[in-house]
Amino acid sequence: MHDSLILVTLTGPTEGQLAELCKVLIGDRLAACANIVPKIRSIYRWAGQVQDEHEVLAILHTTIGAFEPLVARVEEMHPYDVPQIVATDLLASDSYGR
Repeated sequence: MHDSLILVTLTGPTEGQLAELCKVLIGDRLAACANIVPKIRSIYRWAGQVQDEHEVLAILHTTIGAFEPLVARVEEMHPYDVPQIVATDLLASDSYGR
C-alpha cells in the first residue's frame, strides 16, 4: 500500500520560474506530476495592504509522505518570502502510480 495521495497547490510570479521549480520537485521524486495554469488573478492582504496581482498556479500530484520534504524544497527555491503551499487529501484516484 502506498502513502495517501494529495494535491498540493503553489503560486508563483512567472510560468518559467514555477516550471523550473516543478521540474526540480519531480526530478527529486517529491511529486509525480505538475499541472501549470499560466494565469490566475490573486487578491490577498500583504504588508497591511490588499494586493491584486496576476500569478501562475501549479497543481502537484504527490503523497502525504513526500509533503514535508516538498515544502522544505519549495521554501528553499521559491522566489517569494512566504510561498503559498496548500495540500488537499484525495478521496479517490484510479490513475496514480500506473
